[in-house]
Amino acid sequence: MKQTKLSIVKAHMARNEWQEALRLAAKFPQLGDERNAVLSAHGAYTNPRFYAQIGKDIEQLKAAGRDALILRFGNV
Repeated sequence: MKQTKLSIVKAHMARNEWQEALRLAAKFPQLGDERNAVLSAHGAYTNPRFYAQIGKDIEQLKAAGRDALILRFGNV
């Protein structure tokens, strides 16, 4: 059976590999209402100094991204 991008994201979620799950999900064209949280969380992993400079809480962004993935794709 061929793995889909979504199944790969869900597998990373199940293994608590949130950085990788967010990296892949950030490329999805349709994330709906969760889009901004996913993109910000991905950015918090890849460029934390920038987000800290603009006054964002890095860990809060990451947690919001995790919550957004769970809300969008279900608890795995």
